[in-house]
Amino acid sequence: MKLATLRDGSRDGQLVVVSRDLTLAHYASDIAGRMQRVLDDWQFVAPQLNDLYQTLNDGRARHAFAFDPRQCAAPLPRACQWADGSAYVNHVELMRKARGAEMPESFWTDPLMYQGGSDDMIGGREDIVCASEEFGIDFEAEVAVITDDVPMGAGPAVTAGHIKLVMLVNDVSLRNLIPAELAKGFGFLQSKPATAFSPAAVTPDELGSAWRGGKVHRPLVVHWNGTKVGEPDAGADMTFNFPQLIAHITRTRNVRAGSIIGSGTVSNIDRSRGYCCIAEKRTLETLTDGKPTTPFMKYGDTVRIEMFDGDGRSIFGALEQRVAPLRR
Repeated sequence: MKLATLRDGSRDGQLVVVSRDLTLAHYASDIAGRMQRVLDDWQFVAPQLNDLYQTLNDGRARHAFAFDPRQCAAPLPRACQWADGSAYVNHVELMRKARGAEMPESFWTDPLMYQGGSDDMIGGREDIVCASEEFGIDFEAEVAVITDDVPMGAGPAVTAGHIKLVMLVNDVSLRNLIPAELAKGFGFLQSKPATAFSPAAVTPDELGSAWRGGKVHRPLVVHWNGTKVGEPDAGADMTFNFPQLIAHITRTRNVRAGSIIGSGTVSNIDRSRGYCCIAEKRTLETLTDGKPTTPFMKYGDTVRIEMFDGDGRSIFGALEQRVAPLRR
């Protein structure tokens, strides 16, 4: 099943069911008007939405209309929480190596995660708005999941069953603000602006054999200003899978329905697969040449993030964003 949220002037938008090929949509208001309503009562609501989904795919939906991803908000415009991991530890190791920092062995066994802002999620076709190019604007292509209620103390075997939807993410970072924030010892804040999500969120079964071991085993394709810069496999080098990331949170607290958990920047050990963030490219340049030469994003730059199935069809729809100045 594929779901999306269309902007309608309200904070939470209008839930729609989207056809498998992403060409048609149908309002779900007779079942659930908002995505959060679905997640709050998944066992009751999801089967009804799935029936509508099948009707839509079979061409029997009487009130279907053309799906336009440009009208999409984030699938969940306001979330109970946004917890982002750094599950590709080879990426973490590379970044630390460039600045001469040793990586603790515990990073391979204990996930890195931070709590991001969940009050202002944006759609995959909305601009990346930034007050200054000097902040060091960078895209970060990721995968994320949305859960229903997960109890405190649940381990990976349990948390796996609470993953209800999968999405793509552009977790924008302002790289030049990060060092000073981390030096305070309290984590990210100003360096993490609004996060963007793919037009559609899909149930894991839509991924077929690509969803296994709590990971998405498909290339994540990234274009920067029209040039492909990366297509790493999202499952290949993911040290911690999504059930493990969720269990990391539930060690000390409940995870409520509508929580979004991110994978962190997708990265492969095989560097020929390219990169999903500019910082990784700059790090490789530093290790090779002693200094980075690739600049961060400028106003007018575009980034496109997309994932395709084995037949070349877009699974989630594309995030396609442009960097724009803040209009005061």
